[in-house]
Amino acid sequence: MSSEYLERASRLPGAVVWTKAALRRGGATETGPVLPDGCMDLLWTEGRLLVAGPDTRAFRPGPGLHGPWAGVRFRPGAAPALLGVPAHELLDRRVELADLRPAAEVRRLTERLDAAPDPAAALESLALRLAADAPPEDALIRAVAASLRAGRSVAVTAATVGLGARQLHRRSLDAFGYGPKTLARILRMQRALALARTGVPLADTAARTGYADQAHLARDVRQLAGMPATALLRP
Repeated sequence: MSSEYLERASRLPGAVVWTKAALRRGGATETGPVLPDGCMDLLWTEGRLLVAGPDTRAFRPGPGLHGPWAGVRFRPGAAPALLGVPAHELLDRRVELADLRPAAEVRRLTERLDAAPDPAAALESLALRLAADAPPEDALIRAVAASLRAGRSVAVTAATVGLGARQLHRRSLDAFGYGPKTLARILRMQRALALARTGVPLADTAARTGYADQAHLARDVRQLAGMPATALLRP
């Protein structure tokens, strides 16, 4: 992980607070892509509050997104209730928070964060206030995410939570942005990359994380991340 990126556990259950230094223009070292992880983020950069929707492909910051950044990454399925918007409406998108909440409110919040000595802490406080005002987190959605994260199949997960395939798909679109099969693929890729980063060979990683073989792992990572697993694992 780049020394310019730092994260810590949030006071909001299951969430992570992170910061990233500004990209240096000109001779800067290019940062790696943001990989799909099943999550949504509340983002601050000077003068702007944004929401990162769930990704199905790697995201690379474009013009105007150089940072510095602070973010709160919500656990899968948690953000839609806080933001009042189904996850599938934000799929593969970065949108202004003012598109989802009253513009005057967002303007005041942005000014407050811009002036804060620790924008990440201020952003976390905002996320906590949103959570306090939101409906309780759906225990069924939490159970679905936990089951898929543990590597259980979609069929087993549906049976465990007592939903049919169509019901599970519909609930997943609202909570995660995509169906349970896509979420399972993304979470499996994240498990595999985390294991491989500990030094486990890719063939063993594939076997231990539910892939048919190393070639299957390689195809999935390339499709979701847009680059080979070996490139992602390079120091």
